[in-house]
Amino acid sequence: MVINRQNLSLIKTNRGNSISDLSDQSPVLLVFLRHFGCVFCKESLHDISKKKEKFISEGIKIVLVHMSDIKTAESYFKKYGIDNVEHVSDPECKYYAVFGLVKGSFSQLFGLKTWLRGFEIAATKQVLPGTTRIGDGFQMPGIFLLKDSNVIESFIHNSVADKPDYESFIDVCHLD
Repeated sequence: MVINRQNLSLIKTNRGNSISDLSDQSPVLLVFLRHFGCVFCKESLHDISKKKEKFISEGIKIVLVHMSDIKTAESYFKKYGIDNVEHVSDPECKYYAVFGLVKGSFSQLFGLKTWLRGFEIAATKQVLPGTTRIGDGFQMPGIFLLKDSNVIESFIHNSVADKPDYESFIDVCHLD
């Protein structure tokens, strides 16, 4: 599959909205998360919660994609104050694949960079790995900014430890 209006219309959020329709209304920040036990997933949720109001004020809709059931996902999102964000449950990782997000190699998942960033997150944000491993632990994350069913910006992780610059996604919306 390729990313196009027809395929995006098949991806539905927990509220029944298609990604295609949402991207026609406003830019959509589509965030593909790792499993909820992952320290980097938790860091992403923390960072998004801190930037949520900025995204909203800039007219950017946040949609999270996860590998969990809806109830489990909503309990995690609530912990980070983002429980009102639309999300997509993708336990089979089929939408991850549509967006070109692959399974990670050993070094992408467990390399030195991963360990160092994991310790940094634990020390600075008091975020620790969890025991919940719902989903594919090998799945790589990514972030896409969509407008009118087109990808206008993306960040595909080379390592699970990579940290996206969320401000750059906001800046791209100002270039239109």
